[in-house]
Amino acid sequence: MTRAFLFDMDGTLVDSLADIGGAMNFVLRESGFPEHPIDRYRMLVGEGVGQLVGKAIPPGNDARIDEIGKRYRARYRENLIALSRPYDGIVALLDALRARGDRLGVVTNKPQALAELVADRLFGAGAFDVVVGERDGVPRKPDPAPARLAASALGLSASACVFVGDTFVDIHTARAAEMKSVGVLWGFRDRAELEEAGADHIALHPNEILAL
Repeated sequence: MTRAFLFDMDGTLVDSLADIGGAMNFVLRESGFPEHPIDRYRMLVGEGVGQLVGKAIPPGNDARIDEIGKRYRARYRENLIALSRPYDGIVALLDALRARGDRLGVVTNKPQALAELVADRLFGAGAFDVVVGERDGVPRKPDPAPARLAASALGLSASACVFVGDTFVDIHTARAAEMKSVGVLWGFRDRAELEEAGADHIALHPNEILAL
C-alpha cells in the first residue's frame, strides 16, 4: 500500500533553532527590545511568524507585530541555513522510506517560500513530493487544512498518511486531519507535551519510525 509520511520542518526534520532565534534577536535588538536566550525559542516557535513575534516582543506592542514580522522574515531569509542542519538520522530515514515506496511531504507553519528553500538547500531539489507552508487562504496548523492539502496533492486519503512532528501543534493537526501521528523527542518539545496532545506513537530516534 502506498503511504505518505508528512513531516513538520523545524524541530522535526531540521534543527533550525539557532537561525530562527538569531534572526528574531537581531530584529528585537534593532527595535530596542530585549533579546531571548536561543534555547527559549523552543517554546516560541511552531505556530507561524505572527505568533512567534507576538510571543517574542514585550507585552503592549501588538501594533508592531506585522512590521517586526516583515523584518524578521527578511533577516531570516538572509541567514536561512547558516547554522541549520538536518537532525542525525533524518536523511537516512527519508532515503529508507523513499526506497520502500512511501511518499514524502512537508507540512509546516514556516512561510511557503522559505519552506521550499530550506527543503531544497538541505535535502536537495525534489526530495519531497509536496511542501505545504504558510500561505494565503490556508489556515495554519493545527487546523487540518494544510495536512489535508498535502494528502490531496499526493492523491492519498488521510488514512494513508502518517504525520510526524515535535510539538502539540503537529499532534493536534494529525488528529484533526484523521491521520496517525508520531511525536518525536529529538526536537523542540518534550514527551509530556506530546503524550498530553495524544500522539499515537513517540519516537526517540528517526530509525524507530521505520518500524511503526
